[in-house]
Amino acid sequence: MKKLFTVVLCLLFTASLHSNAADFETATEAVKNMGVGWNLGNTLEANAQNKENLDPTKSNYWGQQGLESETCWGQAYATPELLQMMKKAGFGAIRVPVTWYNHLDADGNIKEEWMARVKEVVGYVLDQGMYCIINVHHDTGADESGKSYHWIKAEYANYTTNKAKYEKIWQQIATAFKDYDQKLLFESYNEMLDKYSSWCFASYNSDGGYNATDAADAYKAINAYAQSFVDVVRKSGGNNAQRNLVVNTYAACCGSGTWNTHLKDPLSQLTVPTDPATGHIMVQVHDYPNIENGISNVKKEIDDMVSAWNTYFISKGIPMILGEWGSANVDKGDGKTDYDVRRDVMLEFADYMVKKCKEYNVATFYWMGLTDGVFRIQPVFNQPDLAETIIKAYHGSTSSFEFPTIANLNGSLNCLQKEKTIDWGNGISIIKSAFSTFENTVKLELSYTVTSNSGQNIQFNDGEWNTFTSIFIDGTAKGGTYNPQGTVGNTYNITVTFPQTVYDKLCQSGLIIQGSNVTITKAMLKGTIITGISPLIINRPANNTFYNIKGQRVNENYKGIVIKNGKKIIQK
Repeated sequence: MKKLFTVVLCLLFTASLHSNAADFETATEAVKNMGVGWNLGNTLEANAQNKENLDPTKSNYWGQQGLESETCWGQAYATPELLQMMKKAGFGAIRVPVTWYNHLDADGNIKEEWMARVKEVVGYVLDQGMYCIINVHHDTGADESGKSYHWIKAEYANYTTNKAKYEKIWQQIATAFKDYDQKLLFESYNEMLDKYSSWCFASYNSDGGYNATDAADAYKAINAYAQSFVDVVRKSGGNNAQRNLVVNTYAACCGSGTWNTHLKDPLSQLTVPTDPATGHIMVQVHDYPNIENGISNVKKEIDDMVSAWNTYFISKGIPMILGEWGSANVDKGDGKTDYDVRRDVMLEFADYMVKKCKEYNVATFYWMGLTDGVFRIQPVFNQPDLAETIIKAYHGSTSSFEFPTIANLNGSLNCLQKEKTIDWGNGISIIKSAFSTFENTVKLELSYTVTSNSGQNIQFNDGEWNTFTSIFIDGTAKGGTYNPQGTVGNTYNITVTFPQTVYDKLCQSGLIIQGSNVTITKAMLKGTIITGISPLIINRPANNTFYNIKGQRVNENYKGIVIKNGKKIIQK
């Protein structure tokens, strides 16, 4: 009798698990229901590592930043209003990249304030009824030259060394979100690279361009990290028993191109993890084709790429998402983007990409553009026709969707989201596209509070940290440095205007405001908005650091297209 009672209990428990699993849609259903997505890029994944502390084996590598990291790559803090705008525009899913190492202690414990902020931003997305994906992002990536800048690598020795810490991070994330519903998905890792920081396929950057032993080791590590991710999440309880999960190919490579026989290896060598929850895993890849090669070539490339996805995953019942996509040439001709210099091709490319992916039930997540920098503060789109093209390609008519632009702001652009106490080398940046959306010139209305009785300074620099020599404060000609006099605690207002030559420079490089003993409480540009759609010109840090086409910091030995001081360079 006791044995029978035990068996009945086990059967009831098993039935309960199956019932709960049925409550969550499958990964295939989720991908179809996402519609079209967008990346909240350069935000929660932004990080600024101290150049002297690049060794993950040392305790000072970990936890170097607080909540200020969210804006350290020039973006605004995420707001409910921004995500509401994306929902009203027709987006059904948001990928929220998150970097964790700069918010961990050496034992892998996530700072409470950081987890709380991640939960807050996830809430912004879910409150709009959209799907949300969170991940482990720039804990992976390309290393600094000769240094282990990113601690997670596609190398099996790295996996054995970091397995416990990686699993501990996912245990904390999974526990924090275990009661969230099916619209929250977890993504294992972002673009995990081998010890050579190879893109395209594993060991690409090795001597000779391919090393079979190292490539096999890298794919073994990817598969091990993916399995650890699934195991930890499934064991964490709550809704994580059937939550839909995302695993990426090596470097999130998409298998695009025919110039090398190993380009499809990241697809063929990915082992989809064993999962007790049947049908709740999807695969993610990224793609950034060079549309300068001509739209017919790009379309053929897309066709071949999607066909490969179908061969390796989709036809086998494994759904996919294109978690990042855009064009390769983000800076072209005087620092302008494909959107600026070949917009017709850009729009045709976007239309074709979304439609082709929809044909195979692949959800697409555009990388970061559409609304950028100060435009997210408002919020408005500064690439509204691109946003509308993406939405129309998926939904057809866009009559029920909204695409607010700077033209809706009546000539005023707010450039400061929160008050900021400026310091030398730590100021306020206004991106160049904020200036170029106005005709001829603008006035900058600044409000500031004095924080000390002496040494108050406000200095005006271009985006390359060169101090201007001719600006006007309340109509009086000044140099680039203003020395305000005032009472501690009081707030003062000034109007800054610029000669045409200075304004032209601002349109090319942006403005940096630094100084001492002053807190800026308002920075508002006012003027006449250019009729039509204003261009997006992405601000880049003016120093000797290198960034790849997705805004990620890479080392000087990185092969491919990089951005240095706002200029595109091709490194071979």
